[in-house]
Amino acid sequence: MTTTAPILKLDHLGMTFPGHPVFNDLNLTIHRGEFWSIVGENGVGKTTLMRTILHQLRPTTGRVHYLPTSSTVRIGYVPQFRNIDADYPLSIRDFVGLNLTGWKLPWLSRRERARVTDILAQTGLAQLVHRPIGQASGGEKQKAYLAQALVERPNLLILDESTASLDPVTKTELLDLVQKINQQMALTVLFVTHDIPMARRYAEQFLMLTPQGSEQGPIAQLTDQKVWHEEAQHV
Repeated sequence: MTTTAPILKLDHLGMTFPGHPVFNDLNLTIHRGEFWSIVGENGVGKTTLMRTILHQLRPTTGRVHYLPTSSTVRIGYVPQFRNIDADYPLSIRDFVGLNLTGWKLPWLSRRERARVTDILAQTGLAQLVHRPIGQASGGEKQKAYLAQALVERPNLLILDESTASLDPVTKTELLDLVQKINQQMALTVLFVTHDIPMARRYAEQFLMLTPQGSEQGPIAQLTDQKVWHEEAQHV
């Protein structure tokens, strides 16, 4: 489900590290409810772009605009798979609740507890609330990261290579869930990946970063020939 109102605009965005240009003159407008894939091989700047969008890095040139204002855009972030020690002390429920209260657990308000319960059900974790997250499977951990990102009701969700370490079945389950939420709640999604088949399966639009520049458009334009051509140029 898409709407016409923009939520994020990149205006002549450029990033250069000493002796190493990453991207330059990047212009992009993302509308509320759209599902975008940010694609490209490793090392072309996908994570740098996400860190710039999150204001963790300051661009060399240009600006990142949240629309209509920065105070109206709430971002949920799902990282690449991270190893959590088996003896990590929190249950899946308490781990998800961290985004609401930090380390003040278990002092969640009644409303916050209800919100956590709703998100756990929505992400298929309702039967696993008491499982220590350190003992969860890789797919369960990534669902917990997704639930943690969603619990604060974001209107922009960033998946930063968050399916890279998952097996094909678990990867599909996670992205099916994200797509369902995107369609039901008009949640804007930025899916960062080098998995072109998954990008084509789920996204509506794409931004492809390459060593030569960038390209964007409807996902149907992200063809095997285009990807092969860009990879061949880089060899």
